[in-house]
Amino acid sequence: MTGSDGTRVDLHVKVLDGGVVERAKARGLDVLVYAPHFTRWPTIERQAETFSDDELTVVPGREIFTGPWHDRRHVLALDLDAPIPDFITLDGAMAELRRQDATVLAPHPAFLSVSLGREQLLEYRHVIDGIEVYNPKHLPWHNRRAQSLASELGLPAFASSYAHLPGTVGEVWTTFEANLRTASDLAEALEDGTRRRLFHRSGYSHRTRKLLEFSHLGYENAWKKFDRIVLSGMEATHPGHVAYGGRFDDVRVV
Repeated sequence: MTGSDGTRVDLHVKVLDGGVVERAKARGLDVLVYAPHFTRWPTIERQAETFSDDELTVVPGREIFTGPWHDRRHVLALDLDAPIPDFITLDGAMAELRRQDATVLAPHPAFLSVSLGREQLLEYRHVIDGIEVYNPKHLPWHNRRAQSLASELGLPAFASSYAHLPGTVGEVWTTFEANLRTASDLAEALEDGTRRRLFHRSGYSHRTRKLLEFSHLGYENAWKKFDRIVLSGMEATHPGHVAYGGRFDDVRVV
């Protein structure tokens, strides 16, 4: 339920279950954007609807892995009309996002080898609706660099918990000065640059959550995951999956 001070949104989480929902509510969130890895859009939509209620709106999101595994660039998309696979070219993904008139966000910019860098942000800034300038996986200089990029490019900033671990949900949020009740409301607010304020918790507990999330990167980028996602070729979001009907064969990279 939106409060008098605006709508509190955690704009990017990877986990969702009953416990996550209860934690989000306890942290005073109104909206949660659920964008798990390697999960097809229809599944994400169903899960988001299942866990939404009058107190918390769960909005489906899709973090698309563009490019090959060793040089992948993540793009966070909301308000899709149709599924988009991973491991297609960045140009191909952006063209499809433009075609669908989707809401496009740049998570963790210029972060390691998994993000849009300054060159890509500059090239696609007419498509991008916001840049993430704080999440717990960032180290301090990552946040400063992200803030500098948002300012340089004149793009709205946002913050999220980027929670891969349930305990991180609600550690960070963006408060929009608008009453956002639906996924469409949030997409419109992001695209229109609606006024917002960025918040994160502080103190020992928050520092611990940051350390745990940063440490989790090792697991996220393990060879086992590479083998499961890339070499098996049978993941749900692989561009060769039968669900995509060959639509992305001309821009696939694996």
